[in-house]
Formats: sequence, C-alpha cells, structure tokens
Amino acid sequence: MHRFFAEPSQIGEKEIRLTGTDVNHIRNVLRMRAGDEILISDGMGTDYRCVLKDIEGDSIQAGICWVLNGNAELPSRITLYQGLPKGDKMELIVQKCVELGVSKIVPVTTRRTVVKLDAKKEQAKRKRWMGISESAAKQSGRGIIPEITEMKSFSQALEDAKELDICLIPYELAKDMNHTREIFSSVKPGESIGIFIGPEGGFEGDEIEGAITIGAKPITLGRRILRTETAGMAVLSMLAYLLEESSPC
Repeated sequence: MHRFFAEPSQIGEKEIRLTGTDVNHIRNVLRMRAGDEILISDGMGTDYRCVLKDIEGDSIQAGICWVLNGNAELPSRITLYQGLPKGDKMELIVQKCVELGVSKIVPVTTRRTVVKLDAKKEQAKRKRWMGISESAAKQSGRGIIPEITEMKSFSQALEDAKELDICLIPYELAKDMNHTREIFSSVKPGESIGIFIGPEGGFEGDEIEGAITIGAKPITLGRRILRTETAGMAVLSMLAYLLEESSPC
C-alpha cells in the first residue's frame, strides 16, 4: 500500500487533505482513483489507513478508516554525525540510513573534509537530502521523516552529542572485535545513540581524542577498511539487529 506524509494541520477528525507534489503523484503517476486505499503518516509515528474520496482540484481528500500505531521505528533514537563526503555520496548515505532506521542525520565538517559549501549551496543540498529522506521513509514504511540538520563543525557535533546516552566512533586503531561486541551488547532499547563517521580519510587523532573526552567509545568494524558511505550503514545494521532482537515488540 502506498504511503504518504501529512502535516498535523492537514489531519482532521475524519479526513486528511493532501497537497503539493503528492497530488500529482497520486493522480498522474500512480493513476489512483476514488475508492483506492493509502496509508498516511503524521511524521510522529501514527499511521492512518485512508480511502481516497475527492481527487480533483489542487488537493486530495482522504477519509480516515482507522488509526494505526506505527511499529516500524527502532526502540532507540539514533543520530548519525556524518563527515561530509565528496560528490553525491551523501545522497546514498541519507537514503540507506533512513531505510535502516536512523532518527536524524547531522552533516559534519571535520579537519579532513574537502567539500566546502556556502550558505546557498548548503540550503539547496539540505533540501535535496530532505527530499531523499522523505522518499526513503515512504519506501521503507517509516512513521517519521528523519531530519537532516544544518551542517555543524566537529566541535559543535561533539557538544550536541554530550546529551546522548551513548556515542560510537569507528576507528581503525580501536581494540579488537571482542571489545566492540561488548560495547554493542551494552546498548539498551530506549537509549539515545550517536554514531560518528569521518569523511574520506577518516578522523585525525586529536578529533578521536576529542570524541573520547565527551564519552564516545571507539569501536572496530573488522579487519577491512570501509568507505565513509559504508561505515555508518554497517553500524546501523548491527544496532538495528541488536535493538529489535531485544525489544519486546
């Protein structure tokens, strides 16, 4: 069943009004008709199973059949602090990490970040990334659209991460896999988690030390060196398996 997102202001007691690009997508791309059913999420974890009613004009009216409590979210909120990569790699990172359950992605500039974006380019990039996040959330049945925040410096990201329960930072000089396994096993459902991933070339030594100072735990992802666009996905996959395995639902 096709999924769409609506703002709280669009959701009534018995009907939901869809506007914007969803109207064209429903009417001209999917060629749906009155009587067809869709899922609409409020972006905060609640799903509405609806039947299309009025599909003419510049908006679409959908009648609410019943309300569902979404269960596609991980039991922990996970923030990815992603060192800004070159080219279009961030688009792949956003898409796949949203599919894997990330709650928020923070683009981070580090010592080895090559990409430099002025305010105008950053705004355009962020708009593009948010569009990808929404599409990935729809495709994977998410109940929320993970936010892609404004860019932060590494020091700003560390300050932000102080509020989280646990932070992980993959590092090639971290202890062996047994130590990493112990750290992952200590993560409990409901805890807020941060993942720090460096850009191409990784983090510099003093950046690792800075992360350790605020409580981040260095981990290894094995004997192979992973690309920046792969490392975050690997950590998220491990966490998703452990958290969903230990969650009662």
